[in-house]
Amino acid sequence: MAESGPFRRLLGHMGGHRGTIRLASLCSVTNKIWDLAPPLLIGLAVDVVVEREDSFLASLGILDPWHQLILLSVLTFAIWGLESLFEYFYGVLWRNLAQTVQHELRLDTFAHVQKQGMGWFDERQKGDILAILNDDVNQLERFLDKGANDLLQVSTTVVVVGAVFIAISWQVALFAVLPIPIIVWGSFRYQRSLEPRYAEVRKSAGAMNALLENDLSGMSTIQSFTAEDREIKRVEALSNVYRESNRQAIRLSAAFTPLIRMAILCGFTATLLLGGWMTLEDELAVGAYSVLVFMTQRLLWPLTRLGETFDLYQRAMASSTRVLDVLTSPTEVVQGDFTPESPIIEASPIVFKDVDFSYPGRGPVFTGLNLELRAGETVGVVGSTGAGKTTLIRLLLRFAEPTNGSILWAGQPLPEWSLSRLRSSMALVDQHITLFPTTILENIRYGNPNATDEAVYESAKLAEVTEFVEALPETWATLVGEGGHRLSGGQRQRLAIARAVLKNAPLLILDEATSAVDNETEAALQRSINKITQGRTAVIIAHRLSTVRNADRILVLENGGIREDGNHDELVKMGGAYSRMWAVQTGVSA
Repeated sequence: MAESGPFRRLLGHMGGHRGTIRLASLCSVTNKIWDLAPPLLIGLAVDVVVEREDSFLASLGILDPWHQLILLSVLTFAIWGLESLFEYFYGVLWRNLAQTVQHELRLDTFAHVQKQGMGWFDERQKGDILAILNDDVNQLERFLDKGANDLLQVSTTVVVVGAVFIAISWQVALFAVLPIPIIVWGSFRYQRSLEPRYAEVRKSAGAMNALLENDLSGMSTIQSFTAEDREIKRVEALSNVYRESNRQAIRLSAAFTPLIRMAILCGFTATLLLGGWMTLEDELAVGAYSVLVFMTQRLLWPLTRLGETFDLYQRAMASSTRVLDVLTSPTEVVQGDFTPESPIIEASPIVFKDVDFSYPGRGPVFTGLNLELRAGETVGVVGSTGAGKTTLIRLLLRFAEPTNGSILWAGQPLPEWSLSRLRSSMALVDQHITLFPTTILENIRYGNPNATDEAVYESAKLAEVTEFVEALPETWATLVGEGGHRLSGGQRQRLAIARAVLKNAPLLILDEATSAVDNETEAALQRSINKITQGRTAVIIAHRLSTVRNADRILVLENGGIREDGNHDELVKMGGAYSRMWAVQTGVSA
């Protein structure tokens, strides 16, 4: 199995645990050696009661048969004690190693996933990524917890018992080990046959996970469209694919053990007959024959578990491939080491130079975009759906990269910046608010984990959060629930604004911050926005023009570029696209 690509890759990733692996392996091997000793003791005991003063132990100087049996009893206690001790050692070592590797793989993979660009996520289903981080990592843990020890102990059994057989009778040994090449050959054949089947199982498990995650997230939509039956059918179809993938793998793996049993039967029968004939002919001692019979069973019977072990191994390798493929996937976002000081950032404009951008398989969003966002200026960005408003923000945050052209801040192209420094210089309030299942206080503090409670309260006051929070029974300790479902849309927006205020970044970005709230809440949010944008560069994307009416400057995006540029009054007087949008939204003719 060492020649298997996934196995080598997994060992490479576990390089920091080589010492633990060696120690755990030594304990597994030592435990198995002591575990194989009792048949020898049984053989010696038979030899004592049959041969008495002519037994093997008598030749070592212990003539009294009773004393020989006492010695065997002492040895039995010692051997069983050592076997138990090393079983404890290998159990602790392998299980802790499995938990540690599982922990590290999950953290490493998640850390790598967080470094990917948004395009990487666009190409993958979130549910499949969750399946890799949970189910696939758990498969590796199960193999390290049990399978690795089983493989080592089977190998140790073959070596030790083979040596004992040869020492007692090479003729019997020849027939006893005859099934082993067949078993090993069959095992590797089954391994190669199982590999693609379990790869398909893991793939279908990821698809199933993706559908379930999507359905749970969209349960309100499913129920509002009374689509429960449709979703059950979709889940049923994917579940059948998963079941059929497993069924094919099970059909193959289940046949392994019965075939191995037949090979074992041949070896055991050969030992029984040949060893018995040699004993009857006085060519083999009764005690030695007893050892051979017991050892044959100890040699061959554990091989029946190879089927289960290989099954576990193949599941783990299929999962390992998925985990390591994610872990070794190239990071799309290339970054530099430019880390300017805050005063420089706050005083510097953001410049778009001849920027082209298009999403894969779609037409151009921007063509030759030239734009300067001046320092300390509040800029509103409006336009029809698909005009590129949110794309502008994605380019600033480097969630997407220009096809051509460049974006500069503080005189440097964004790819020259340290990604951490770039994004820490921006505070985003997204149209899709993400709140975490913790308290209101901690959700605001997410903007600055080192902030004091007083700083959090001040940010909340600016975002007009304080009044509604202090009216709640548990005030700031109120749990918002998963995704903030215990709060209204306006309350979630205000928390997001408070979080952005607390971050205190040079550039504030508001993406449709008032798109899903009522007029009263919009007015409250507008007051907050007017306060928090003072003295800093701000970009406000809005569908409601009232949100950007007081902006220093408003950009109207259309057909891949900037169609209009001016303040509210200037654009209304122009009688162009902005004026028409304003007339539609206010019901007043331009």
